[in-house]
Amino acid sequence: MTARFYVTTPIYYVNGAPHIGHAYTSIAADVLARFHRLSGHDVFFLTGTDEHGQKVEQAAQTAGVEPKAFVDTISANFRDMADSMAISYDDFIRTTEPRHIKSAQALWEKVAESGAIYLGAYEGWYALRDECFYGEDELVSDAQGNKVAPTGAPVEWVKEPSYFFKLSDYQDKLLALYEAHPEFLGPTGARREIISFVKQGLRDLSVSRTSFKWGIPVPGDEAHVMYVWFDALANYLSALDYPNTDAPKAAFWPASLHLVGKDIARFHAVYWPAFLMAAGIDVPKKIFANGWWTVEGQKMSKSLGNVIDPRDLVKEFGLDAVRFFLLREVPFGGDSDLSRKSLIMRNNVELANDLGNLCQRTLSLVARNCGGIVPERRTLTDEDSQILGQVALLPSLMATQMERCALTDALEDVWKVIRAGNAYIDHQAPWALKKTDAERMNDVLRVLLDVLRGIATVLQPFMPHSMERMLTQLGVTDSERSFAALETLLPAGRELPAPQGIFPRYVEEQTA
Repeated sequence: MTARFYVTTPIYYVNGAPHIGHAYTSIAADVLARFHRLSGHDVFFLTGTDEHGQKVEQAAQTAGVEPKAFVDTISANFRDMADSMAISYDDFIRTTEPRHIKSAQALWEKVAESGAIYLGAYEGWYALRDECFYGEDELVSDAQGNKVAPTGAPVEWVKEPSYFFKLSDYQDKLLALYEAHPEFLGPTGARREIISFVKQGLRDLSVSRTSFKWGIPVPGDEAHVMYVWFDALANYLSALDYPNTDAPKAAFWPASLHLVGKDIARFHAVYWPAFLMAAGIDVPKKIFANGWWTVEGQKMSKSLGNVIDPRDLVKEFGLDAVRFFLLREVPFGGDSDLSRKSLIMRNNVELANDLGNLCQRTLSLVARNCGGIVPERRTLTDEDSQILGQVALLPSLMATQMERCALTDALEDVWKVIRAGNAYIDHQAPWALKKTDAERMNDVLRVLLDVLRGIATVLQPFMPHSMERMLTQLGVTDSERSFAALETLLPAGRELPAPQGIFPRYVEEQTA
């Protein structure tokens, strides 16, 4: 049976424009989805927007529009961001869609049937910005001495009727889950924080509100709307047409991987598995929390004017240069800094110099000395076999890294081979062999073509547009671009198109 891979981004909250952090998580999920497709797996890749809650209701009122019109505009902006970044999602879900509302209400009913939901009254601290309830012991003081959430968000004292989820009943079950399945939550820092949080004791969780109306009505009590996180988390099931177990996508559950920002790790690693346990549904296989982005060493904020729309970066530097930089700069899972200087350096050194020059030199030599025809693969020297062996290992090496969500390490595995390829061409000097040993020149160029094919094939998930161009220039047809296809050599005698540069160097404009 074909292996299934179900990967999700968080659904993005529609209280503002997309920024680099949204693009980062989406690109990481896209790389994983594309990698598994190239591996021959059956992939379902979900993204979308989270459109309910008090924050949205208030923002719509401020804008002077109905909430649905407000979220329609912002959701379309997030979809445009995804399309602009070449995010190959299979479904884009919105929590205002009827299919989601139906599934979220079905999940509520299933959890309620288990006895895990009861009616009470909530009195305590609530952070509107975080859409999160906080205990007194979690609050901190800001510079003015005011109580704020640990995230720095303002809090208000709330008192209203509320349904509660018996989260306190799930402390031991959650700790048992983390212990039995250490791979359930990563990276290590996020795992430690979540385990520490749960060990401190869990309070029952307010899961409904009555002080606003923009949300999904609680089944059987429409005076209440669902807490936005109960609503939002259900999207991972509603995209599979829950509770219809015969639906075409139902077999994708449990999810293979939820990619989330570290600020929402608690909701995904504590609340979500507890809700699922109560409903008798399998928990996801893995949750991975990535870090935050700063810009030139400063936290992104509207007041500083440094919130970057990723589409602006793409217009200036090109799509694949941006995708590459975001996943190459810092180990995935850690915090990262968006530095213009670093982006330009990555583009010029690793893309233009390392990979671009290797490809351009090889293809130019084939065009000039072999008539643009793929030479035969003949007898290999030890040096030939060594570098071809390194390339052949890349799909399995990268699969191991992908399983760990070590996307930066996967790229480093490829760059080791690229550096070896540059050392090989320099040492073999095929331009000199033309005069002394034309047959050996052909052998060297054939090895280089095969090396570049392997490199371009495994880099497709990271830089889809550039690698499509590179594979075309290498004479690789659409049906020859999967990992399995690498086991079959390209036929000799295939005519290659005229070589063209793929990664231009970026030169800063000089200001007077």
